[in-house]
Amino acid sequence: MAALRIGLVDVDSRHFPNFALMKLSAWHKARGDAVEWWNGFTHYDRVYLSKVFTYTPDHDTVIDADEIVTGGTGYKDYGALPPEVEKMFPDYSIYPQYHQAVGFLTRGCVRACEWCIVPRKEGAIRPAATWEQLKRPDSRELVLMDNNVLACGHGLEQIGRMGREAVWVDFNQGLDARLITPDTAALLAKLKWIRNVRLSCDTSAMVPVIEQATAYLKEAGVAPSRLWCYLLVRDVADAHKRVLALEKLGFDVFAQPYRDYDGGEPTEEQKAFARWVNVRSVHRSCTWEDYVHHPRKNRAAVSVGCAK
Repeated sequence: MAALRIGLVDVDSRHFPNFALMKLSAWHKARGDAVEWWNGFTHYDRVYLSKVFTYTPDHDTVIDADEIVTGGTGYKDYGALPPEVEKMFPDYSIYPQYHQAVGFLTRGCVRACEWCIVPRKEGAIRPAATWEQLKRPDSRELVLMDNNVLACGHGLEQIGRMGREAVWVDFNQGLDARLITPDTAALLAKLKWIRNVRLSCDTSAMVPVIEQATAYLKEAGVAPSRLWCYLLVRDVADAHKRVLALEKLGFDVFAQPYRDYDGGEPTEEQKAFARWVNVRSVHRSCTWEDYVHHPRKNRAAVSVGCAK
């Protein structure tokens, strides 16, 4: 079979490696195909466009290719890669600026949160890989994207094993505080963290749960400076109460305005609240009430930059 010329488009950006594109690149290179980032001057046999986030603007440039394949949650494509592609070790050479391994120990989730796409996309929780299968030969750092690793016995086993090895870890999704027990906290405390221990607080009902989980983590030896929490913003008044409660527990908070998967945008109030939380210089300088009633401070936050 003649070698194909393959183009890749990371629609979101190239700031964080696109897992699917790395696996597709590895599979095509193993077949002898030529793989590169798409450019507007070359004719390709096939071009893959992958998009994770629904709010990312689509790639709107004309693509010269015999076949164009789109995929990812951003395109409302909830299917999996073909098995022969999924089993490939990612091709990190297409992201030379990124020096950490990425991957999943588990897939799926035991929860059915109304705002989350994971149950529809990935289904029930199950093992995906061992940490040894994910590590890179040129790096001791591993960024894990599991949606609920603590809900799977395999995930807990891998955490225990990583805690005994010279590997630095980041779970970049929020750990489920409902599943943090003294035993689980002890496992987490033995990990060498790249950055933060990330939890998530999507409703007020989670605040006392996180308070208990925090006590377990601190007692097990997790440094308070590592505590970090995602915060879903739907009702702003409720979100404000959660921010104050979490900060009292010692968390750095990152607010995420709610977006539905049918194209619904956050309200202006939700976006303003997220700016107030996430732009640290503004957050430290004024209360939410002060921020709302002083447009100049609001504009200053926008000029600094904020999460959308």
